Amino acid sequence: MDTNIILIIVIAVVVGIVSFFISSAMARRAAHDKIDEAAKEAERLIAEAKKESEIKKKEAQLEAREEWMKLKSEFEKEATAKRRELETTEKRLSDLEASLQKKISTLEVREREFEKRDKALQTREKGIELREAELEEIISNQNVKLQKIAQMTPEEAKKQLMDNMLATARVEAAQYIKEIKEKAEAEADKEAKEIILSSIYRCAADHTVETTVSVVNLPSDEMKGRIIGREGRNIRSFETATGIDVIVDDTPEAVILSGYDPVRREIARMALEKLITDGRIHPTRIEEVVEKSKKEMDVIVREAGEQACFELGVHGLHPDIVHMLGKLHFRTSYGQNVLAHSKEVAMLCGLMAAELELDGALAKRCGLLHDIGKAIDRETEGTHTQIGAEFVRRYREAESVINAIESHHGDVPMVGPYPVLVQAADAISGARPGARREPLEAYIKRLQQLEELADSFKGVSKAYAIQAGREIRVIVEHDVLDDLATSILASDIAEKIEREMQYPGQIKVTVVRETRVTEYAR
Repeated sequence: MDTNIILIIVIAVVVGIVSFFISSAMARRAAHDKIDEAAKEAERLIAEAKKESEIKKKEAQLEAREEWMKLKSEFEKEATAKRRELETTEKRLSDLEASLQKKISTLEVREREFEKRDKALQTREKGIELREAELEEIISNQNVKLQKIAQMTPEEAKKQLMDNMLATARVEAAQYIKEIKEKAEAEADKEAKEIILSSIYRCAADHTVETTVSVVNLPSDEMKGRIIGREGRNIRSFETATGIDVIVDDTPEAVILSGYDPVRREIARMALEKLITDGRIHPTRIEEVVEKSKKEMDVIVREAGEQACFELGVHGLHPDIVHMLGKLHFRTSYGQNVLAHSKEVAMLCGLMAAELELDGALAKRCGLLHDIGKAIDRETEGTHTQIGAEFVRRYREAESVINAIESHHGDVPMVGPYPVLVQAADAISGARPGARREPLEAYIKRLQQLEELADSFKGVSKAYAIQAGREIRVIVEHDVLDDLATSILASDIAEKIEREMQYPGQIKVTVVRETRVTEYAR
């Protein structure tokens, strides 16, 4: 029993030992297998790592090559630019060097020329010194001879020379004084002229030239007989009612109304046109139409005055003054419409007052009313300045306005700046080219007086008044007057014209001195 147990134990031990050795062998086998697998995995990983490193190495090499190529390209571009810049600089330096070389050559040539000139000048100076010595000796000998010939001492000769020099100096001094005077007058009047010119340029007023007749057109020449009437009764009634002469002549399809009063002439024109249109022409109808035309004329006159005040912005005038202003629309002075002239004077006064920082409204009022007496002077005695001043004084106008009216022609002293503005504006408006018209006799007389005045000076050959009397052209004898005397003559003629003549605007004096030689070839 015990043997079996021992045998079992031995067997069990042997089995255990065998199992141990078998399991150990199997474990070693498994361990070897794992080691082999691990080795293979390690070899695989190493191979992959080597492959990846090779790829990265190649990529790095490619990137490095690209960067190198990029840097090389940039370097080559920069080097090319630098090379071009150096070439340009070299070319510029070469051109500059050539230019400098050329200038140096030119300077050398000039220097040689200057040296030659210097030598020539030195030679000339020596010759001049010798000639001066000779001239001094000749002058000394001539002075001795002159003393013998003239029988004058040096002191007497000096005195005569001084007298001649004084005469020449007087002429030069006269010319110098004339220049100084003109300059002073120009500077003194500069500001006033600027103000006046500015006002003239800003005031562009139209001028209308009126006549003493009006022409009424007829539908046919048969109407002339109806206007005359049986035994002339119609024309007599018309002339009696209007105070205007009716001239029926050979003018086709027209009659002429003649009268010095423009208001009456306008009433007659309106009435005659109405009668012609109506066709009923007889004494009773004529009186009715004339009365109706007078009433219409009153309305027209008042509207003309109101329109003038509205255009100028002059307010607060008495209705009678406004009505009298309207009458100026039908009054002329030297062919110039008086209302248009008054409006222009008012505008000029306002513009000049604004430049001088004065009351523009008051200045316009003075300018507008300055000739209002011309609307009344046919009805009362006295000058238009006196009549106008008395008329506006009745309506309590300001003293500055009254003084401007009665002093703008110098009849009474001026008080304050506004009469001065009115006088200046009145002269500007009247002297504007085309504004006024002179009678033929006065015009011819003025031209003759102008030519006679110029002919009165010594040395004048002929004088011609041209440009409608706005210029006098004077021809002088060239062997009597020299250029300086000619200049003095022009000034003297201008001064005499200013002193002895009255004229609108200004007169230009042109003195001509010339030498003409004529020969004939035969």
